[in-house]
Amino acid sequence: MDGSMGDLLPRAELRGLIAHLRRRAYILVGVFFFGFLGGFPASGEAIEWLLDSSSYRPDGVEIVILHPMEAILLRLRIGVNVGVILASLILMCDISWNGKKIVAESRRTGMHDNGSISGVLLVILLAFLLGGLGAAYSHGVLVPLLLDYLSDDAASAGLATTWQLQSWVGFITGLYFASILGFQVPLIASILLRGDIIDRSSISDNRGNLWFAGLILGALISPPDPVSMFLVAGPMLLLLEVSLVVDKMTRNQ
Repeated sequence: MDGSMGDLLPRAELRGLIAHLRRRAYILVGVFFFGFLGGFPASGEAIEWLLDSSSYRPDGVEIVILHPMEAILLRLRIGVNVGVILASLILMCDISWNGKKIVAESRRTGMHDNGSISGVLLVILLAFLLGGLGAAYSHGVLVPLLLDYLSDDAASAGLATTWQLQSWVGFITGLYFASILGFQVPLIASILLRGDIIDRSSISDNRGNLWFAGLILGALISPPDPVSMFLVAGPMLLLLEVSLVVDKMTRNQ
């Protein structure tokens, strides 16, 4: 392989992957806008449901609207999230189908096999399963815990517990979005490993960098304390380790 063993993606495979993504850019953008156009109208009902639900509003917290554009901006944000999730699903299916072809073209071996329909269907099934697990994790653990943390922190500092609608709903939907995508980490790793786009040694050599990147992501979408960072980034990193174990076991069979 081109590039050093410490590279997560060897240079030849990286060039091949970038070239493939360029060829798929119009399709991915189209899928994104399809998801956006579907998610935008549905987001209005999601916002109303959050406002009517008491489980996402800690005791004593009041939600206020500072300007009339907040609802529109929130619907745009949720629509973008839906578009990104749908485009990510299509991209995972595409890499699952064309992974070995990308590697063969990047190495100029001239020999490649496309994936199987059953493999693509398995990717879709696992993506929905992992996404559901991520949503359940946000619903049952992440969102209530972090909202209570923010409310208690504000109360202990003597601050008024009044939250802006855009910040409140954006925080909740952002955690759901991050968890749904974050729980796809083992599937993404498996697709790249099975397609020979990356190998196990590359992940092992860059494990420290991957854990650091996960913690940075956790810090960006959660309150800046170690517990909250781990609650967001921890599942992604643990699932990555699980995917490596599963890949090793299935390859040895």
